[in-house]
Amino acid sequence: MKTIIIGGGLTGLAAAYKLLKNGISDVTILEKDLEPGGMAASYHIGDYHIEKYYHHIFESDTELISLMTDMGLEKDLQWLKGTTGYHIDGKIYPMNTPLELLRSPLSILDLMRLARIVLAIKRKKDVSGLDDVTAKEWILDNAGNSVYERFFEPLLRSKFGNNHDMVSAAWLFGRIRIRSNRSASGERLGYLRGGFYQFIKRLTDSIIEMGGEVRTACEVSEIVLADGAVCGVHVGGGEYRKSDRDCDSDRNCDCDVVISTVPPHALSGLVRTEAGAGEGAGSGFQGMPEIPYQGTACALFGMDKPLLNNTYWLNIKSDVPFGAVVEHTNFLPVADYGEHLVYVTAYLQDADDPRWRCTEQEVIDSYLSGLERLFPDFSKSNVRWWRIARHIDTAPVYMTGYARNIPPYSTDIAGLYLAGMFSDANYPERSMNGSILAGFGCAEEIMGNHGLLRDSGSC
Repeated sequence: MKTIIIGGGLTGLAAAYKLLKNGISDVTILEKDLEPGGMAASYHIGDYHIEKYYHHIFESDTELISLMTDMGLEKDLQWLKGTTGYHIDGKIYPMNTPLELLRSPLSILDLMRLARIVLAIKRKKDVSGLDDVTAKEWILDNAGNSVYERFFEPLLRSKFGNNHDMVSAAWLFGRIRIRSNRSASGERLGYLRGGFYQFIKRLTDSIIEMGGEVRTACEVSEIVLADGAVCGVHVGGGEYRKSDRDCDSDRNCDCDVVISTVPPHALSGLVRTEAGAGEGAGSGFQGMPEIPYQGTACALFGMDKPLLNNTYWLNIKSDVPFGAVVEHTNFLPVADYGEHLVYVTAYLQDADDPRWRCTEQEVIDSYLSGLERLFPDFSKSNVRWWRIARHIDTAPVYMTGYARNIPPYSTDIAGLYLAGMFSDANYPERSMNGSILAGFGCAEEIMGNHGLLRDSGSC
């Protein structure tokens, strides 16, 4: 069974690994970037690797942790304290210990209301009834206007822009529950010493060792159909199919299965009938669910001095072009890198956002000017180097009604499967673990549909 996977992010890699572990030997990943990893890919800076987008994991990420163990990385997985803060009204408020919370902009009554709803969220198991309720409505009904305006609204606006008041309460519950491993001194988060680059590399190497293929710099432009089934893909100006010796004279056995990990709204533009290259070409796949996506413009600065003292994650409520500052070397030891590493990030709601349209240098200049306004001790001269990663489809936006639009792994087109951040495994909040689960789940459905499913343990 020839299987082509579009996208070498976590979901694509997990699906390939699962298929190969179960004896499906003809598996090829086509990744448009120069290296696999997707949103978990890394920069190579000097003698270390660092993620393009900040990453950490949670103790509840059992499938991801199990897969890391299979890769021999259990000794490199470290559980560290991640401290958080809030920049509001021109001041930084650490929000980790009970004493710090008492010093926050929230009143004692608001803190009690906040604690009460967080506890209620952690206790509630079923969020199905909250998919049609906005997070704003739920917070106002259960915690009041002050808690919403002083605490939640700035966070929602930072993450979702003009969509902030349409995000579902189900997402809010998922977001808080996934971050529930908190003590009196901070949140307990996981990170691989040496970076998640190690995990991506070992997973990729394992796929290749089992006979799979990972092709980078291969952007799929079309998924070709014949008689209502997938039969191949086009990569750029060329066509990727089985070798001629594997195909019959009609060339309709080129590909048995395609797994697409691209966002659903981009898929209909890829699917074409076999006549797609000539007259009569048209989309062969209509009616995809409407799942809105948002983008990210995430800058990484190498600096010769720290920016945030002891805070790892700082949420921002201020008139600057970013919503959060994440100082990686307040989480991992600065000695691991020999310099201080600071992410500055913003979410984009559409392609008209200047942080998407402007040049990289213009975005960096705007971020640096914002840092100067927020932090009087910061100087551009502290910055040794910078990188910026931008993607217009970083993640789904979990608006009300999202659950009704989640696509299944199987589609109406024979041999075409879907898996990714949009899958049920990533609802009501996305995570690295959810992406692994989506890849595994899709692979299991394929094997079940072809009568190939067998017990393979945790993977």
